[in-house]
Amino acid sequence: MKSLQILLGLMLGFSLVQGAHAHRFAPSLLNVQEIAPLQYNVVWKTPAQGVSNVPLRPIWPEKCEVMNASEPQLEDTGVVTSWQLRCDQLGEEGLVGETLGVSGLGANQASAMVMVSLLDGRAYQQVLDTELPEFIIPAESTAGDVAGSYTWLGMEHIWGGFDHLLFVFGLLLLVGGGSRLLWTITAFTLGHSITLSLVTLGFFDYPVALVEFAIALSIFILAVELTRTEKHDALWRNPWWLAGGFGLLHGMGFAGALAETGLPQDNVPLALLFFNVGIELGQIAFILVVLAVWFLIRRPLSRWQDSLLPVPIYILGSLSAMWCIERGLAALAA
Repeated sequence: MKSLQILLGLMLGFSLVQGAHAHRFAPSLLNVQEIAPLQYNVVWKTPAQGVSNVPLRPIWPEKCEVMNASEPQLEDTGVVTSWQLRCDQLGEEGLVGETLGVSGLGANQASAMVMVSLLDGRAYQQVLDTELPEFIIPAESTAGDVAGSYTWLGMEHIWGGFDHLLFVFGLLLLVGGGSRLLWTITAFTLGHSITLSLVTLGFFDYPVALVEFAIALSIFILAVELTRTEKHDALWRNPWWLAGGFGLLHGMGFAGALAETGLPQDNVPLALLFFNVGIELGQIAFILVVLAVWFLIRRPLSRWQDSLLPVPIYILGSLSAMWCIERGLAALAA
């Protein structure tokens, strides 16, 4: 009993910390574009709310001179600042072989995407984090760099999007294990993959605030379904329809985070593919962790299993109801 109390206490504490900002996760973005020989436009976007007093700041070569700087502007959940650099002292290759970076990543436990576009068509992407706070621009970018960077971004997003993880957790409670879990998670994956791709490739747009509200509502509906005692209707027999339908909504949420980060124009399909791969890897890792915890505690807690099962359902319902109110008000104000 004590082990479950500790587990639920940690889950509830983490939920309360993350609750107000669920799905607001997006890494910082440092976008450097060469606009003329040895002249660069630098755009820095970082979340408006940090977790530390240490600010996140971009780093570029000291030999580059700042020609123009804009005042920070609030855009959605981020703050955007831009500069124009002149780097005549770097030589003909300009930023190639030089170091770009971001300070404050360790203190904020944050990550940042660096995107560099040169006049000759070369483009580079690199995810920076506490382990790798700097990036040396190579002579050539590779498909492997794009695949690795966007896979990591996808994993970070699903683990930072606590509302998505709660929906997956609800699906686990709904279907249990075995083939039903496989088909249900597959349906959810197909659903969010479709809308993630269509929105990212520009086939349609959507009201962000309304979709955020709908995502929260999908979790609340799932929590309500979990409280039902009659479990022999079509929804319980075929839960993949619920998972696939709501997966379409969650895919729009994933697309919003990817839009904030940006895609390399010379490798859009590859980046999109591996961002989706990263989401799936993170989702699978979460499921394995939950199943492993359940495997460890199910025998000691078997006597109280029936009476304790409503606890995670009520947590699921309470958090999603809070998000519905919060996001519903935001949608009305938009």
